[in-house]
Amino acid sequence: MNKEEITKYLAELNDELRAMNVKGEVCLYGGVVMCLLYDVRPSTKDVDAVFKPTQQMRQAIERVASRNDLRKDWLNDAVKGFVVQHRQRILFNFSHLKVYVPEPDYLLAMKTLAARVEGTDKQDIQFLIKLMGLTRAEEVFSILETYYPHQQIKPATQYFIEELFEK
Repeated sequence: MNKEEITKYLAELNDELRAMNVKGEVCLYGGVVMCLLYDVRPSTKDVDAVFKPTQQMRQAIERVASRNDLRKDWLNDAVKGFVVQHRQRILFNFSHLKVYVPEPDYLLAMKTLAARVEGTDKQDIQFLIKLMGLTRAEEVFSILETYYPHQQIKPATQYFIEELFEK
């Protein structure tokens, strides 16, 4: 899904919620934020998010999927097990749906924790480091530990981040 399609589907989700007389909230994570907010990538496979009210949102999400020939889980909450409290801001404020995104430091922490270096995470992490003006690997690790203090940083992740600053 590209930026225009994602925006269209979110607007349709708002329409579904309006028809149900339900107010919903969704916070987006991962690749969809990199595509939608930062234009770092042209598209994403799915929309990682947390949302509420859960049951009504799932119904509305499925209706949008059915109408647009999308996978039933085009907008899914599989990321919810990794989400901790963080600051967020409103990206879209539709009549029945508020769409939030995390601040860049939290997105960097999540991306660093996942650190799938063969995929798009490397590009995303490099972009976020530049956006935030970070100049040392220790700054990235400090941000990561702010949100995930008890999470063990994988050696591969540590080496990956350190290599980004060797240049």
